[in-house]
Amino acid sequence: MNKELMEALDILEKEKNISKSTLLEAIEQSLIQACKNHFGKADNVHVFIDPESCDFSVYADRAVVEAVEDPALEISLPDAQKINSAAEIGDIVKVEIHSKEFGRIATQNAKNVILQKIREEERKVLYDQYYGIEKEVVTGIVQRVIGKNVSINLGKADAILSENEQVKGEVLKPTERIKVYILEVKDTSKGPRIQVSRTHPGLVKRLFESEVAEVRDGTVEIKCIAREAGSRTKIAVWSNDPDVDPVGACVGINGIRVNAIVSELRGEKIDIINWDENPAILIENALSPAKVIAVMADPDDKTALVVVPDYQLSLAIGKEGQNARLAARLTGFKIDIKSETQAREAGDLDEYEDEYYDDEGEYYDDEYYEDGEYEEGYEEYPEDGYAEEEYTEG
Repeated sequence: MNKELMEALDILEKEKNISKSTLLEAIEQSLIQACKNHFGKADNVHVFIDPESCDFSVYADRAVVEAVEDPALEISLPDAQKINSAAEIGDIVKVEIHSKEFGRIATQNAKNVILQKIREEERKVLYDQYYGIEKEVVTGIVQRVIGKNVSINLGKADAILSENEQVKGEVLKPTERIKVYILEVKDTSKGPRIQVSRTHPGLVKRLFESEVAEVRDGTVEIKCIAREAGSRTKIAVWSNDPDVDPVGACVGINGIRVNAIVSELRGEKIDIINWDENPAILIENALSPAKVIAVMADPDDKTALVVVPDYQLSLAIGKEGQNARLAARLTGFKIDIKSETQAREAGDLDEYEDEYYDDEGEYYDDEYYEDGEYEEGYEEYPEDGYAEEEYTEG
């Protein structure tokens, strides 16, 4: 029994997570390559390896001839009869090849074949491992800053956090532990190339799945998420169990669940609302914490007119239009927000108009689009009028 080889294969299997059968195959290929380097050809070479004992033997098929012209393929009758006394001219004899006979170059090449196979399998194992957790959240350690990108160590491989996937204003320091969302895993000749994100809405979803048991087991379903990373997120939830409050489950007792997520996102505000099949109700919920008087939604055109009390207008729009912009992304509707006074003057509370117009340049409104762009019709938002109810750390 080849104990040293067996121990070496066991160690490689545990450390590199490469199967023993793959390693034995690499050894077989290396022995054939060594024969090719030593004899000049190896088409007639066969390698036999016992997977239980790791004992191996190498044989070459050689034809029995009277005069040997090619020693790699032929053998003389006297030499053949030493191996098999019944050998005759024209027979094929299996001649054992001893690896100790190989020269230094052949041995080095055989070693390189094994090492190359191990590296290939190691890359494949790493790729399969991280490809299997694509679109999941993992904990990584900040390694170093490379230009505008950040290298994140995920354990057995490094990932790239590009500038576009970094939260604006977030400072990452070396050795710091952070959670990242695996965007994409590509297989390259140098190993898996892993792209991660701190801005993707999927990060928030996965964090809720890890913190909220009801989301993890499917009782509470996250229907949609709208996020402006580092600032604010709106999330619409639905319960498949009438006895379970989806918002309450996500918030937790005294906000312990949502605060854990807010802490991981470094203070990013999170609004959790009830999802509804009725677009008007969903839009009303999405504009929370602002109070809504009326919502007139057109599902075909994906447009909605929302009327709010005069004192709630700045709250509904949000600071720099953020509340309305996120509501539009969350619902998929283009939302036009008007105060009660504006709506009554325009007659919108009596009859819903599909198209909006300017009244000789004096009439104005704010239209918010799903892509986040909006036309600002107000000069400023009163600072003292913006007092949203939001979930923040603590």
